Amino acid sequence: MILELENICFERDNKKILNNINLKIDLGKFVAITGPNGSGKSTLVKMIMGIEKPDSGKIIFDGKDITNMEINERAKLGISFGFQQPVKFKGITVYDLLKIAAHKKITKKEACDALVKVGLCAKEYVDREVNGSLSGGELKRIEIATVALRQTKLTIFDEPEAGIDLWSFNNLIDVFQTMSEITKGTTIIISHQERILEIADEIVLMKSGKIQKIGTSEEILNEEVKGKGCCKIKKECENKK
Repeated sequence: MILELENICFERDNKKILNNINLKIDLGKFVAITGPNGSGKSTLVKMIMGIEKPDSGKIIFDGKDITNMEINERAKLGISFGFQQPVKFKGITVYDLLKIAAHKKITKKEACDALVKVGLCAKEYVDREVNGSLSGGELKRIEIATVALRQTKLTIFDEPEAGIDLWSFNNLIDVFQTMSEITKGTTIIISHQERILEIADEIVLMKSGKIQKIGTSEEILNEEVKGKGCCKIKKECENKK
């Protein structure tokens, strides 16, 4: 067991965002969290990273109680987080960012290899500055490369498909399919997209701040998701064929 959430509750402006969440995730699993907007998905993963703190309950990571730990402490223990909107770093090149993420000396070739894995032409990007000149899709792929280089026990992505084009999305599917091999750990992804949900080992379905159901992709897609607006990108791809 790599992660365990026990009776997690969180309230904001007198509204229950997370209501008694209990969840166990095993090492090496690819887990997708899905559900309607406002169901508490993003708050839940931010809670795991330490960006938000629960009002009550306990978070256990790799056998340690991390409930009151700060973000940097959790990162040192082996948790990585990919934001829905990647951060820009004026004055820092992509190569610099990848070296920082790796926490070790890496060659430019190793940095280029990491960029190629996320579908970027390495020569065009490795020396570019991580600023507003990059598109949302480019920033997203660079961020995924940094997370992959960290090779942490737990990797979290909050809607990685947000703001990227269809070509980028199709390439990211290949990256996520091998993410466990790249990071040697567990991957949690928040997503509405059916193609991501299909490759998950397990899907956690949330509604109104509660976990409604946990099951395989086949079980959840067949019973809850298919036909309810979760496969927009898939339909668009099929229309372009």
